[in-house]
Amino acid sequence: MTLILKQIFALLKVLNSDTGEKQIAAGVACGLIIGFSPILSLQTLLVFVLLFFFRIQIGAAFASAFFFAFCAYLFDPLCHALGSYVLEMESLKGFFTTLYNMPIVPFTRFYNSVVMGSGIIAFLMAPFIYLISLVLIKKYRVTVVARIKETKFFKALKTTSLFKWYAKYDELYG
Repeated sequence: MTLILKQIFALLKVLNSDTGEKQIAAGVACGLIIGFSPILSLQTLLVFVLLFFFRIQIGAAFASAFFFAFCAYLFDPLCHALGSYVLEMESLKGFFTTLYNMPIVPFTRFYNSVVMGSGIIAFLMAPFIYLISLVLIKKYRVTVVARIKETKFFKALKTTSLFKWYAKYDELYG
């Protein structure tokens, strides 16, 4: 239970920070791919490399991967059906045989019907998740954060010494 709360609080902290909306949205889209992929696979490693080389919010990726892993479990029957359909296509059998005989490609586990189906779904949904999360983050920051900062409770909380101590601690240790 504490792991779930920790992820939720980390995501809220990222949403309320000065991090760019596009970086957070890209993190959510990468989290979708990580959540739908097997943990120890080549595609997960590729997404981790992207996270570290580009300005993508890692916290948003991990928090959303945690959420999307549960969603992927619910989509397993659909992923299996789609993966089986693609893997059993007669016109692609030669292509998949060539891929399987390559040195590194089998580490993607593409030959598993659930992995193939979830990979297809994740890569097709990633641009839409990026755009949807970008719009939702902008709306969240304009409406919710602005309303919270204008409440009397938040203004009073900001003047307390505990809040000032926390702000200084957060500034120093992040």
